[in-house]
Amino acid sequence: MIRVQVPATAANLGPGFDCLGLALELYNTVEFGRIPRGLVIEIEGEGAEGLPRDESNLVYKAARKVFERSGRVPEGLRIKLVNGIPVGRGLGSSASAVIGGIIAANIMCGAGLSPREILALACSLEGHPDNIAPALLGGLIIYTAVEGEISWTKVDLPPGLKAVVAVPDFILSTRDARENLPHMVTLRDAVFNISRAALLVAAIQKGDLSVLGTAMDDKLHQPYRAGLIPGFKKVISAARLAGARGVALSGSGPSLIALADSNFNLIAKVMKETFRESGVKARCMILAPSPVGARALEVL
Repeated sequence: MIRVQVPATAANLGPGFDCLGLALELYNTVEFGRIPRGLVIEIEGEGAEGLPRDESNLVYKAARKVFERSGRVPEGLRIKLVNGIPVGRGLGSSASAVIGGIIAANIMCGAGLSPREILALACSLEGHPDNIAPALLGGLIIYTAVEGEISWTKVDLPPGLKAVVAVPDFILSTRDARENLPHMVTLRDAVFNISRAALLVAAIQKGDLSVLGTAMDDKLHQPYRAGLIPGFKKVISAARLAGARGVALSGSGPSLIALADSNFNLIAKVMKETFRESGVKARCMILAPSPVGARALEVL
């Protein structure tokens, strides 16, 4: 049996649209085992009721690419998914599925894919490197691709930093959220985001969390997605008043992520209550950053 653990991710963190992502200590586990023939998929935890159990399952589709690339397609495969990451909430569940499937298949068939090759293949399947990269590599990742060449760097995180994540009880697909975005932005808004993204990375690396309230502001995507999430602005304001250093959408939402170094329980409480006041049921999780990305827990 092969077992692979993959962390949740929070992309963008405000201004780092499509280039910045943080791995979190919330995990999906993918298990692969050989059977005589056919495909059997078992799912526990998040999404167990709605995720497909046939060849359209994203974990299997990712694995199939590796099997075909290596020329070693197993006659029978049993997949067990134990999901801790909420589906369709902006926490990288799709990225986790793709990375988990690729790594498990890479081990099973001995394809020998390097981390760079895994990253490239995963991005070709999932299309969101700001989730894929931290899911594979862990930590806070800055990602870019130039003429097909992938580059990334990992940013050091200060001790004591945690994320309070408020997860509304409704799904917001990335496609729907992107349809609300403009095709062009003003030069002023572009400069606004460049300055905030640079400030965010520098502040985290230096451990100067006092500027995160400014650094996590954004004008490229959040203003256009806010209307899809009842209570969006109120929850952000409440979290900041409760002690959050900075607050932003997690990926395309609807989850909101508050970065903090204290008052975690209070922040979680007010975020949940403020969502409730806006007619949205939500749950809150207090999560540390995951310094490591996807990893094989067991290979038998």
